[in-house]
Amino acid sequence: MAVAVISGAGAAESKGTNRAIVLVHGGFVDGSGWEGVYKILKKDGYDVTIVQNPTTSLSADVTATKAAIHAQTKPVILVGHSYGGAVVTESGTDPKVAGLVYITAFAPEQGESVAKLTSNPAPGAPVPPIVPPQDGFLFLDKAKFVASFAADVKPDLAAFMADSQVPWGLDALNGTITVPAWKSKPSWYLVATDDKMIPVDVQRMMAKRAGAKTVDHAGSHAIYVSQPAAVAKLIETAASEAK
Repeated sequence: MAVAVISGAGAAESKGTNRAIVLVHGGFVDGSGWEGVYKILKKDGYDVTIVQNPTTSLSADVTATKAAIHAQTKPVILVGHSYGGAVVTESGTDPKVAGLVYITAFAPEQGESVAKLTSNPAPGAPVPPIVPPQDGFLFLDKAKFVASFAADVKPDLAAFMADSQVPWGLDALNGTITVPAWKSKPSWYLVATDDKMIPVDVQRMMAKRAGAKTVDHAGSHAIYVSQPAAVAKLIETAASEAK
């Protein structure tokens, strides 16, 4: 009796995974935080690439992200967390990109930067505990990192994240958007309702402005680390809905 054998590619297509996923991290961290999301997406048959941004400047991070996009053989769902949202906003105009997913991320308008979006916090809004620049780079106060960035991450991992911060360049913070990809590409936005880095009202404003399909989920700024299933679910929704 003949037995049908489904190859890895065929299995992926049968599950509707005819999209490649490119994950872009934000400031103060590297791409390893995506591990939980990566494992879920891979298990579900997706091609997944994690960009390791240098976070020295917006232009350098866009270059790194575009290299990852160009390496894909399928239409791309481009996902950004935090500052990574600015990176995907600038690089997502690439023809290979089918959709954008913002995970409690910045979605700047033309001419805006992360610095501009964070320059005038509303009264009572949480203020990230950024210490004064050191040689052109920023860090978060280690003692306040967990409460501000990773309050719902397992304590030992959150402590490791605080002690392994990646320097975030002022040129990344101040980099401005030329043509926002969300003006021409469909977008999805996960609002982390317990975020102490990007105020919830600011998240909602950016999501609404971008016309993003928006979901709320209780979680810290590091929701992509603490609750990978919720994040992967929205990414897979985007992959199935993007034309």
